[in-house]
Amino acid sequence: MTTSEGDGPAVPPALPAEGGVAETLVALDQLVRQLRERCPWDRDQDERSIVPHTLDEAYEVADAAMAGEDDHLADELGDLLFQVFFLTMLLEERGVSSLEEVATLLFKKLVRRHPHVFGEAEANTAGEVRSTWEQIKRGEAGRKGGLFGEVPELLPALLLARKSQRRVAHAGQDPLEPLGLEASERQLPADDTAAFRALGDDLYVLVDAARRRGLDPELALRATTARLRASADPT
Repeated sequence: MTTSEGDGPAVPPALPAEGGVAETLVALDQLVRQLRERCPWDRDQDERSIVPHTLDEAYEVADAAMAGEDDHLADELGDLLFQVFFLTMLLEERGVSSLEEVATLLFKKLVRRHPHVFGEAEANTAGEVRSTWEQIKRGEAGRKGGLFGEVPELLPALLLARKSQRRVAHAGQDPLEPLGLEASERQLPADDTAAFRALGDDLYVLVDAARRRGLDPELALRATTARLRASADPT
């Protein structure tokens, strides 16, 4: 992925001698553009081909963070940052957006969704912050409509099911009802640590049962969640 074309080797942009976030990010942006122009692999990429790599990098960031491997996390964050720069560059090539516009949108969004920090609203708990965030998010222009409009269908099956259930529950409906399902009689231990382990064990046993039958548990759960989404929000 490093093969270059053109009149001799490319010269990478110089990193600022005294550091600085802005200057370093500008140099990185220039480097990504060089790769797009001179590297055959980078030149061949579009959103559909690059996004699987974006997902891989996001999972590697999560792995490093959960493992507490700080040096590894810093390295993986760099790989994910490259994905952000590259995808933004693709938008710019189509005249849709730019890195500056992406950063500006994020800046304004963070200010707007934190009225308890930058305004007169009050939020004393993380739950109150989340509730305010979701309320503001639903009222923003350009958001996808419908009960599940902002729940990406490409999420891993467990996360997709959890988010979809939350949307249905927030709308005042039992997430099991649209599917004609009943709550499990299995009672988790009262102790949170024990309940956490028991839940993991139960899920593990289900995955093993699927393996024995030659079934894909990811696809099975995704199919059930698709039925929920179709039943609870037929639009």
